Amino acid sequence: MSKLKSFITASYDEMRHKVSWPKYSDLQSSSVLVLVASLIFALFIGVIDLGFDKVMDLFYNL
Repeated sequence: MSKLKSFITASYDEMRHKVSWPKYSDLQSSSVLVLVASLIFALFIGVIDLGFDKVMDLFYNL
C-alpha cells in the first residue's frame, strides 16, 4: 500500500510541476488543424470509395 501511495504522490508532483502544459489558444489551433485534416482525409477516402464503386459496377455489368 505504501508503494501505491508513493507512486500516486510522485505522479501528482510530476504532473503538477514538471509537465509543460500547452496554452488554451495552442490547443484550439491544434484542434482546428486536426478537424480540417480529418475532413480532407474523409473526403479523399470518400472520393476513392465512390470511384472504386463505379469501377466495380462497370466490371460486374459487363
